[in-house]
Amino acid sequence: MITLSSDFGSPYPAAMKGVILGRTDARLVDVAHDFPRQDVRAAAFWLREVLPYFPPAVHLVVVDPGVGTDRNALVVRAGEHLLVGPDNGVLLPAARELAGDADIEVYEWAYEDPDSATFHGRDVFAPAAAAVHEAGVDGFEALDRATPAEEYDDLQFPESRSRAGGAEGEVLVVDGFGNTVTNVPGETLEGLDEVEVNGERAPVEPAYARVRPGTRLVTVGSHGNVELAVNRGRGDEAFGVDVGDRVELAW
Repeated sequence: MITLSSDFGSPYPAAMKGVILGRTDARLVDVAHDFPRQDVRAAAFWLREVLPYFPPAVHLVVVDPGVGTDRNALVVRAGEHLLVGPDNGVLLPAARELAGDADIEVYEWAYEDPDSATFHGRDVFAPAAAAVHEAGVDGFEALDRATPAEEYDDLQFPESRSRAGGAEGEVLVVDGFGNTVTNVPGETLEGLDEVEVNGERAPVEPAYARVRPGTRLVTVGSHGNVELAVNRGRGDEAFGVDVGDRVELAW
């Protein structure tokens, strides 16, 4: 299996699939091609949450604001999984999650100047994913193009801070429903019925429908983080926050 993830929308992923299918008979599975455009951190977050549910696979990820520059191409071995994509940090959070207690191994993937400086997804990363798939998790490092990386861009999510009677964090991502995911751990809400979010009160509930439609709430999402939401509405608009904004919780 080869999974594909990008911020390309349509029709660009079809070209990547065509390249792959011309080189391997791997089963192709789309994860998402509507990640926020050029938002490496958002893609890294969602990939960390989604890819661990897949069986062993090659994961092709192309969210690449630096396309056409001298940034490297990477292959990362994480347990029984292999991740292929640009050296901008997008692969690392998911790789660490997939590896579990094992160490990840990061390799640079050498490539010649491609046909296009603006579409490395088709000309660099799709051929790499096909070659890595054919070689396998234990054989790809013997390929001439794979060499251990001495340095690479490692993306780390910011940590929240606890304080007496509250916590401080920031918005990591906003999903398509407007649910606003913070970096504050969900256990912060244990035993609380209500919190103040940036000075305004909201109930703490385990599910969206525990409050009336259009009502704000604070909950713990499936990702395990504190989430600001509205039952049948948009949490980002109701709480007046966006990606990267500071969030202060108090009780």
